[in-house]
Amino acid sequence: METEPDVHRADELAALARTVREGVGRLNWRMRSEAGMPAPGPAVLAVLSRLYRGGTHTPGELAEAERIHPQSLTRILASLAEREWITRTPDPADGRRSLIDITPTGLRELRQYSIARETWLAAALERTLSPTEQELLRLAAGLLTRIADS
Repeated sequence: METEPDVHRADELAALARTVREGVGRLNWRMRSEAGMPAPGPAVLAVLSRLYRGGTHTPGELAEAERIHPQSLTRILASLAEREWITRTPDPADGRRSLIDITPTGLRELRQYSIARETWLAAALERTLSPTEQELLRLAAGLLTRIADS
């Protein structure tokens, strides 16, 4: 049975979680709308980012890492291959699998989209936050990354 302080703490954490989710969601939506270019879509961006950060992956590894259903990933990979944003090569260790890599074109598209979002965000940070608030946000960003990676 939870004691009164435990219930209060759980309520506080739930309220914090809701506030963080809403803030991150609104910020993400705003950055997409301010990027000035059509967004490739969150799943596409996640796959391209994973390939950029982590290098070559099999489709199974991508699906697991990004928590995407294999059928959905198949459609995403077909679209990315058609745009020449990824390459798919046979796995020399297991011919039944393929290895997925981001191409220079895919990397260029990912960077252009990221730069557009980051440019808007940097201007908004400068315009909206004091230097102290910017430092607090720097610390909070590290915490958010830690939570996401946990």
